[in-house]
Amino acid sequence: MLKNYCRIAWRHLLKQKMYAAIKIGGFALGIAACLLIFLYIMHELSYDRHYPHADRIYRVIGVYNDKGNIQKGNDWPAPMVTALKNDYPEVEKAGRYLESPGWGDAGDSQVRRAGQAENTYEEGLVYADQELLDILQPPFIYGNPAQALAAPRTIVITRRKAEKYFPGENPVGKLLILNNKTDKPYRIGGVIADYPSTSHFRYDFLITLEGIEFWPGEQTSWGASNYTTYVLLKQGTAIAAQEKKMSDGIIKNYFIPAMQEAGNVEAASLAENASLVLQPVTDIHLRSADIRDRLHHGDIRLVWLFGAVAVFILLIACINFINLATARSAGRAKEVGLRKAIGAERTGLIRQFLTESLLYSFLSFVLGIALAWLLLPYFNALASGSLSIPWAKWWFAPGILVAIVIVGITAGLYPAFYLSSFKPVQALKGVLARGGKGAATRSVLVVFQFTASVILVIGTLVIYRQMNYMLHKKLGFNKEQVLMIQGAGTLGDRAQAFKQALLQVPGVESATVSGYFPIEGTRRDQNPFWKEGMRETESGIGAQKWSVDHDYIKTMGMKIVAGRNFSAEMPTDSQAIIINQAMARQLQLKDPVGKRVTNSWQTWPVIGVMEDFHFESMKQTIGPLCLVLGGSRDNVAVKVSTVNLQTLIGAVTAVWKDYAPHQPIRYTFLDESFARMYADVQRTGRIFTTFSILAVIVACLGLLGLSAFMAEQRTKEIGIRKVLGASVQHLVVLLSKDFLKLVLVAVILAAPLAWFAMGQWLENFAYRADIRWDVFVMAGLLAVTIALLTVSFQSIKAALMNPVRSLRSE
Repeated sequence: MLKNYCRIAWRHLLKQKMYAAIKIGGFALGIAACLLIFLYIMHELSYDRHYPHADRIYRVIGVYNDKGNIQKGNDWPAPMVTALKNDYPEVEKAGRYLESPGWGDAGDSQVRRAGQAENTYEEGLVYADQELLDILQPPFIYGNPAQALAAPRTIVITRRKAEKYFPGENPVGKLLILNNKTDKPYRIGGVIADYPSTSHFRYDFLITLEGIEFWPGEQTSWGASNYTTYVLLKQGTAIAAQEKKMSDGIIKNYFIPAMQEAGNVEAASLAENASLVLQPVTDIHLRSADIRDRLHHGDIRLVWLFGAVAVFILLIACINFINLATARSAGRAKEVGLRKAIGAERTGLIRQFLTESLLYSFLSFVLGIALAWLLLPYFNALASGSLSIPWAKWWFAPGILVAIVIVGITAGLYPAFYLSSFKPVQALKGVLARGGKGAATRSVLVVFQFTASVILVIGTLVIYRQMNYMLHKKLGFNKEQVLMIQGAGTLGDRAQAFKQALLQVPGVESATVSGYFPIEGTRRDQNPFWKEGMRETESGIGAQKWSVDHDYIKTMGMKIVAGRNFSAEMPTDSQAIIINQAMARQLQLKDPVGKRVTNSWQTWPVIGVMEDFHFESMKQTIGPLCLVLGGSRDNVAVKVSTVNLQTLIGAVTAVWKDYAPHQPIRYTFLDESFARMYADVQRTGRIFTTFSILAVIVACLGLLGLSAFMAEQRTKEIGIRKVLGASVQHLVVLLSKDFLKLVLVAVILAAPLAWFAMGQWLENFAYRADIRWDVFVMAGLLAVTIALLTVSFQSIKAALMNPVRSLRSE
């Protein structure tokens, strides 16, 4: 019987080639999209599950309620790990790392093997302690895992870096030179396997914290928070109870006494407003959107959003199948009536139609998997990933078979029950000849298809408008024509001389030397500040303190709105400060110039107020910031005025070679670095665009099939109207208007749903573009135009048909 069902299904497929192609093609596109998004979701959900004790590893997060503004961070003082291990028996191990650029050799560095002259630029250097290795347990290629970072001035590197600097060798015991510090080499204590792509922790160089003290007393001070801390809890630890226990103990026993000793008036309220949270290591990648850290991670909301998009596209494809199957019911009515008349049972007919649906599902999956395989490189480029189809995984083939059955039955269930319900007498008399019984259902499904499609189109437009807003908004500084030369820290005291040499290059307007810039990957230094004399009575404000030179504001195109800039002619400016408007507001300084501000170490007179500028992502509001003269030398920013950039870069490179002959120049443009801050938004926009186009194509395939069917059903009517003088234009309008009404209804339904959904997405940004009415108009016009073109193709074809042929056909 099954063989007979399959034979009948195959005959119907060959008999209705166009409709079969639309069904299979729509299904295949939906399946390809679902498979790609499924691979993406699986990849995102698999982060950090490779650690041997992943279920017991947690990152310690601090939560602070600042008058209703919930702030979360992962930075802790150096002695935090000691307190955790000594005070809480549930903590089996506690480890930490420090990655902030500008701290020793952390962040990026110039690296070379001892005995070689040429440096190589490397990123991904962090300070870590031995216990962090004990917690994460990365696989070791060389060295003793228990002692790799136990000795001072040791370093652990990944296999790929070992092959780069010591090809074919066991590098344990050999020396690496960082940042030309030949008097302070690092001895390699071990080589670990390269991190998998699903690891949030991907640092290639782990420098020991043993024997490190960045300033006197730093390793015992509770007054500065810079270390990310992890704990390995003992089996069976109750997390909620442990969080409360740690919150009460750490804050009461360490933070409050340290703040009271420093005279901080906020110490009394700290216990009520602050707490500790243990974040599972498997949650770090996807559930850290509200945590201030320096990691590049995903967002669980985007994962589920893309999952919903995949489901929408697959549903649209299933709707095509249902609509076309029920629309062509007239073609199956006599078959059903005849089969019932000679004794066929309804259950047998249902099995037959489900078999047909499963055949379509099987063919669609074969084609869909092939399409996904072909499109995977393009998708990887869109998502900045390295996904691959898991052909060899044990679950892949069974999963595909289960999916074929589920999708086939889901799509075929309604048509099977609908077609098998025909009464033999009515079917054989031709009462169902027009196939209109399910017209209302088909209309609802078409509206659903286009509602989902229009929502995706509106979402794409909003994302691109937000991206354009961020990239072109007035920033408070000029990011255009600014050349960023990196790695200047290795020049040491010659950095200022290098800057002066650059000023002699034609086309260079100005230059500045600093480690602090309004882009990711540069230094940050948060300090509490008070008005002078208020430290003992008022709560301080957190403000960024950036060390710059005299030409920083000029080179970066910032604006002084009160007072003056730093002047090289005034030696007293070395003890002065320039604040931004946000800092003046929060300190309640009405006339800031001439006033004095203080932090925990020093007091400065305010000589100027600069206009607020965006120094972090636009997901955050502009916070307080101040500039002081200092010696941070990580980068040199060069403001250029020439259009002949190749010649200028050649001249700058020549100057660089004079000062750093064994170190290749590295540079980028500030606007490019700024744009990279929003790579995740751009990536989201590209993915949304791609799947919006797919959704529209699949929906239009169904519309094409339905319009072809309706034109076919009204062949005689069209012929009669043409004989009576109807114009082609009139016939096209007649055949198209019903479908356009459905699309217009879909646009009306989609608008509020998209407005709500994208409003929620925009809540992630402190500075955002408004969702204006023109977005909905553009999406609606696009949907109507595409639908009109799709329907008009069949309508015009039917209207142009010779009426003689249509009237004599039976």
